[in-house]
Amino acid sequence: MELRVISSWEEVPIFDSEEAESQFWSEVRLDLRLMESALVKSSELSESVTITLRMDPRMLSRIKRLARSRYLNYQSMIKQWLSERLEQEMRERGIENAYKKNRF
Repeated sequence: MELRVISSWEEVPIFDSEEAESQFWSEVRLDLRLMESALVKSSELSESVTITLRMDPRMLSRIKRLARSRYLNYQSMIKQWLSERLEQEMRERGIENAYKKNRF
């Protein structure tokens, strides 16, 4: 049996039970690019800044609940989402190569 490939974290559902989660992961695998995007380069770890972001409390509660279901820290999950979206936007606009060449 060939496993279905997951290419986005949004494809991973919130599970009702450990059995449902086990069944899901027995049928799918993560795309290599998704796994690579989840890795943080050591240089990125040392160059972080603190920001303040205002958001609707209900939205934050939903984000925290989703992060918990994925065994992630909610702030890490938000950073991961932002990183994935940034890469997508840069690819769509052809900015990625210019960024790598000029190190903007």
